[in-house]
Amino acid sequence: MERAVILIDILKKYFDRLPIRAENRRIINLPNAITLLRIGILPVLFLILLEPGEAMSLAISILFILAALTDLLDGYVARRYNIVTRMGKLLDPIADKIIMSAALVLLIPVGRAPAWVVALMVMRDFAVDGLRSMAAAEGHVIEASQLGKYKTFCQIIAVSALIIHYPIYGIDPGSIGTMFLYVALALSLW
Repeated sequence: MERAVILIDILKKYFDRLPIRAENRRIINLPNAITLLRIGILPVLFLILLEPGEAMSLAISILFILAALTDLLDGYVARRYNIVTRMGKLLDPIADKIIMSAALVLLIPVGRAPAWVVALMVMRDFAVDGLRSMAAAEGHVIEASQLGKYKTFCQIIAVSALIIHYPIYGIDPGSIGTMFLYVALALSLW
C-alpha cells in the first residue's frame, strides 16, 4: 500500500507541472488522466473481445474489472489530494456510461447478452444522465443512490462473467453473468 501512495504522489507531481488550467485548477490532473486512460483502453478491450480463445477472454475480463476499478481510484485520488475539478465531475460519469454501454452492446453480437435487456439498461442510464444534466443546469445535484451503486456492481460482475464464455472448474460464468445481468436490469427499473 505504501508503494501505491508513493506512486500516486510521483504521478501527482508530474501532472501538477502541466500548464493547462481552468478555474485555477489543472484540467489534466492525475484523476482526469486516470479517467481518460479508462476511456483509452476501451478500444483495446473490445477489439479483442471477439477473440474466441479461453485465455484471451479471461484476460479481457480481468482488464474490464481493472478498468472498472480505476473508477474508484480516480475518485479516491481526486478527493484525497483535493484536486476535484468540474472536468472530472463531468468526465467520470461519462466514462462510466461509455465503458458499460459499449461492453453490454458488444456482448450482443457474440450471443452473450439479450439485446432487449441491453437496450433497456442503456436507454435508462442515458435517460437518467440526461435528467441529471438538466437538474445540474438548474443548480441541483442528483447523486447516485445506493440502489444505483448496487446496479453498477451487478453490471460489472455480469459483463466480467459474460466475457468469459467457457466453464472454469465446472462453474459456468455465463450463467452467473446472465443472473447478474437480470438483477442489474431489475435494479435499473426499480
